[in-house]
Amino acid sequence: MTTPKHLPQSKVHTPWLPPRWFIVLAWKIHRAIVRFSGARRGLWPARAERWGTMRVTTVGRRSGQERPVILGYFEDGPNLVTMAMNGWGEAEPAWWLNLQANPHAQVQLPDENRRVVAHAATGDERAALWDRWRSYDKNLDDLARRRPHETAVVVLEPEVTQPLV
Repeated sequence: MTTPKHLPQSKVHTPWLPPRWFIVLAWKIHRAIVRFSGARRGLWPARAERWGTMRVTTVGRRSGQERPVILGYFEDGPNLVTMAMNGWGEAEPAWWLNLQANPHAQVQLPDENRRVVAHAATGDERAALWDRWRSYDKNLDDLARRRPHETAVVVLEPEVTQPLV
């Protein structure tokens, strides 16, 4: 396996990942727990030492239907930061493609709901946020090497609403 150009050339260590069918099954079970518990279970807040989970609802780029997904995140000031990595599979996740078509979304956290606008971090912002993710997962760079392209770091900023005049 060759190392993609977007990652540093270093000793390549391939961390273990469960088979794809297992990852997909785990996602389905996790979504069911959140849905059937009314989000009282399955979502947890981010802390300084670990990432949290949130439910993000996007609008399908082709269907126009609401599409909920559960993602890992950490907080960066008022922003929520996640990665578009689809279980480290090669394909871009549908939720990220949806956000590229329509960046407005709803986020459900363990203690609040908010409307957000998404963008991909670039340059120094991306590097700093990637380093934060690396502090949560020592295998981050090795896992990212499994993908044929750079993994987007997605920033969800609070949506600013204009007051009615």
